[in-house]
Amino acid sequence: MAGLFLLLSLLACFPSFSFVYAAAGLTQHFQTPINRDLYHSSTDLIEKIKSLVHRHPDKLTVETHKSGTEGYNADVMVVTYRQSGKQSDDRSKIRILLGFGQHSRELITPELALRIVSILSEEQFLPGMDHASLNGTLENLVIKLVPLENLNGRKLVEAGDLCERRNGRGVDLNRNWGVDWGRKEKNYDPVEEYPGTGPFSEPETQIMREIATSFNPHIWVNVHSGSAALFMPYDHKNSTPDGVASQRMRALTEELNKVHCHGRCKTGSGGASVGYLAHGTATDYMYDVVRVPMSFTFEIFAGDKTLNEDCFKMFNPVDQTTFESVLNQWCAILFALFKLGPHEIDVHSTNMENCFDQVDNQVYDHL
Repeated sequence: MAGLFLLLSLLACFPSFSFVYAAAGLTQHFQTPINRDLYHSSTDLIEKIKSLVHRHPDKLTVETHKSGTEGYNADVMVVTYRQSGKQSDDRSKIRILLGFGQHSRELITPELALRIVSILSEEQFLPGMDHASLNGTLENLVIKLVPLENLNGRKLVEAGDLCERRNGRGVDLNRNWGVDWGRKEKNYDPVEEYPGTGPFSEPETQIMREIATSFNPHIWVNVHSGSAALFMPYDHKNSTPDGVASQRMRALTEELNKVHCHGRCKTGSGGASVGYLAHGTATDYMYDVVRVPMSFTFEIFAGDKTLNEDCFKMFNPVDQTTFESVLNQWCAILFALFKLGPHEIDVHSTNMENCFDQVDNQVYDHL
């Protein structure tokens, strides 16, 4: 007994260890800490993005949306890229909406957002990217990015709750949307996946819905980590939608998987691929209600799941080489999407007010 007490006293000196005492004995879980040399704090990340926008006002703008309910408030920053800098031109272009940081423990996804903004500003460049071709692609696009949707939840992670994925009052933001909301499977975790008191009960999802409906995008990507995947609807059932739009989404994800994932990314519907159904998700709402013709969920990093409690390592790269590799790979995938996606959209079936005459028919040169 004295030996056990001494062991516990010594190990208590190391804050990266946590312990779960079970009836059968002592179980030890190691938690990899946040690598502060790789990952920005939420405050620093927001400031870096704002600085990029400030240096490139000809291409980038930023605004912060605010909402609150029952004493709980949320701020969501939105960055918009347009080459012309004129909002009046938006309706004649392909509109793309990207969301990052919806689950707070997935720190790698806002880092990807920062890298994309840096490339759009031309302060960073993706290896092997043809800049002339890229500029030609971007000329026909308006891109909105939400770099860190779940700021309140992210602050809980930064304070040491490394497994937290919900917002600042315990709601899973990717279960709070209004398509098939609130249904529970047998393996449903009411603590981790709590969907809120009703659809859009949370300020963050209210803001995202407002952004989506006012912007009316042609392409939506909800960026997550925890797997390597290029998912299309649906999340709440194990099938994909019917029709031409679904066929085009499938063809596009299969092409991206072949070229950039070397066939190793999961494709198809999220509900058929991840082993469980997810209800009230953003991507299903974007496709079914907002009518975004190309709606995706990309999972950008499959971490080490051998230790259930080591959440940082499960969802985020922990070394410089892997960190850079993930950012380069998924920047390439997203910029390939910017190039290929417009070719797969039936512009006559969308709600564009002023359709452009035709999409450039040049053959895509793989990034």
